[in-house]
Amino acid sequence: MSSVLRLYTDFVCPFCFIAEESTVPRLLADFELTLDWYGFELHPSTPVGGAHLSRLFPNVPLAAMHERTKRFGASFGVLNFQPPDWLANTRKALAVAEHARDVGKLGPYKHAAMEANWRQGRNLEDPADLAFVAQSAGLDAAAALAATTDPDLLERVDARQEEARRHGVRGIPTFAFGDVQIVGCQPYEALAAAATRAGVRRRA
Repeated sequence: MSSVLRLYTDFVCPFCFIAEESTVPRLLADFELTLDWYGFELHPSTPVGGAHLSRLFPNVPLAAMHERTKRFGASFGVLNFQPPDWLANTRKALAVAEHARDVGKLGPYKHAAMEANWRQGRNLEDPADLAFVAQSAGLDAAAALAATTDPDLLERVDARQEEARRHGVRGIPTFAFGDVQIVGCQPYEALAAAATRAGVRRRA
């Protein structure tokens, strides 16, 4: 019987992107794990329409910061991405993720949203870009855009955020194997050790 990996990430979190491109698929391949993904707004105070990163990192040279992020990604084998200078509010994109979950397309949608933000220079608040992401994941674009204002889906986004906080999640990515939590984009070996401590079996 598979154990559960509760994973908390956001589409605009660089370390979440790196983890979802590298250690997450490897864990799922190597261990008897079922993924239970929670969208977690990294910066819920980001205004609708987004904000320039200089607002979060005043007096920090963004080009140098982005180069450090890319070097860190490369250490995990994640290449060919460009961190943006603009931070989107991800509430709408997370509501679409809940719609994608309902129709069995969550995995493809998450991948498409990450690709859009980190490799394609798309804005996850722009309707045209969100429609493109949805179609890339095999979703109906009109239904996906309707999800961005669906009160039930937005309420679910908030509920997942609150549930995450009740589980002690304060930073992302967070990996939870039962009661064993690992925070941050950690090397595969650290995550595999945590899974083993939690009693998760390796696949034969």
